[in-house]
Amino acid sequence: MTEAELLGDVPIRPGSGADAPPGCGPLAPPSPRNPKPLRQSVFEHVRAQGRAARADIARALSVSAASVTALTAELIALGLLREVGGAPLEGREAGRGRPPVALEIVPEGRHVAGIKLAEERHSAALADFGGRILADAIRPTAPGRRSLAEAVDEVAALVAALRERAPHAPPQAVGIGLSGLVDHATGEVAWSPLLEGSALPFRAACEDRLGLPVHIDNDAHVLTLAELWFGAGRAISDFAVVTIEHGVGMGLVLDGRLFRGTRGMGLELGHTKVALDGALCRCGRRGCLEAYLADYALVREASTALGRSLRAPQTPQAVLETLYAEAKRGHEAARAIFARAGRYLALGLSNVVQVFDPALVILSGERMRYDFLYAEEVMAEMRALALPSGREPARVEVHAWGDLVWAQGAVALALGAVTDETLGRAP
Repeated sequence: MTEAELLGDVPIRPGSGADAPPGCGPLAPPSPRNPKPLRQSVFEHVRAQGRAARADIARALSVSAASVTALTAELIALGLLREVGGAPLEGREAGRGRPPVALEIVPEGRHVAGIKLAEERHSAALADFGGRILADAIRPTAPGRRSLAEAVDEVAALVAALRERAPHAPPQAVGIGLSGLVDHATGEVAWSPLLEGSALPFRAACEDRLGLPVHIDNDAHVLTLAELWFGAGRAISDFAVVTIEHGVGMGLVLDGRLFRGTRGMGLELGHTKVALDGALCRCGRRGCLEAYLADYALVREASTALGRSLRAPQTPQAVLETLYAEAKRGHEAARAIFARAGRYLALGLSNVVQVFDPALVILSGERMRYDFLYAEEVMAEMRALALPSGREPARVEVHAWGDLVWAQGAVALALGAVTDETLGRAP
């Protein structure tokens, strides 16, 4: 049993659940606006399906059978695909004669690590090329900000723990998610509540220490990748993920791809302004959405409502748990705090729906355990704040995953990068 399972924290598994499809990666067909080399599309289709016959690949990608035969032969020669003779295929009924020969990826062909750096616990996962988790690690962290060197030490320790637990599967790349303004393209962290300083060359420092390619992104983006590769977003071309934990984050998939903005630092929903000269946000500005909704905002209100001083020897997490317990018991002031936070959440969600019109909005993060935040009153207010369109409102789902799913999103970040590096260039 893994450490995460012992802690009751199990990630989304490829093919987990009675109705979950096998494989990993987006199931929606590739968009013509985001073209990829055909051999990469073939490989990704097989990985997403789990197994696929050549004829099914040709139909799904609208290419000739001869092209698929040539490309799959090349991928087999590269050690990336293999034949599974006589294997039943998903969705095919058993019948007479031999079943068509299936193709599947060679999962042990590549391995990647994914890491989520957080304020209370860091989490890490090691996966094969098919997204299967081979090892994981969760470590408590010291409170407060750390220097760049200290953060790199923590990353190196997590990678070492994964290597120790799976010495047969050394990673070829590492994906890292952390909160703040993270530029995926340059590898620079402009600002993070976890780190001291600004404009930090985080990716370069990690690569120098690990001797491996490193890919970094905002933590809400990596959680969105977890949904796109392993979760509810696999078959959806347009969806949004809103996270509520120590801050408020957002990820967005448009046309089957993660949207980051021009400089890779867009979609900072928590720092959109909901009140002029409003509450002070940890970013140093006033009136941000997360200043009314994130952990520190609820703790600030709880200290008054429950008659507790922030200087009391009680952790913010303990204050939140007490606040929630009092609200469940009917404490009016405690319930009012969650109701107010819920109204601000409704405002933020209505803006997301109005601007992007996603098919699905996923609410995720540890705070989704607090059901007052997504009560029917909150959803009704969200719908009321958005302009009526005569159509069904955006579907909203709540996913209260634990720590390890964030690391699995970082795995997806690294898997995508390794796939692009391996197959994205013309042969």
